[in-house]
Amino acid sequence: MEIIQQDDGQKGSFKAMSEGAVAGEMTYVWAGGAKLIIDHTEVNPLFSGGGVGKQLLMQLVAFARAGNIKVLPLCPFAKSVFEKIKEIRDVLPE
Repeated sequence: MEIIQQDDGQKGSFKAMSEGAVAGEMTYVWAGGAKLIIDHTEVNPLFSGGGVGKQLLMQLVAFARAGNIKVLPLCPFAKSVFEKIKEIRDVLPE
């Protein structure tokens, strides 16, 4: 599975691609220069249960860490993963 990031400076997404098909997508919007808001996560039903959403979130967390960016997870899925995995909470605003 390949994860591709797209970003236009105002909003962006991480897309999981598998053999030419979109397996899932996590979208975000920028809230200033060093904060982004995860607003939606969607997984293709054909890939449901395969951990696609978590892979997308982990890629976003790595991006946030590399750029010293804080993440506000308004998407219910992303919020639930942050609640389960304390090791990634360093990117959350204090």
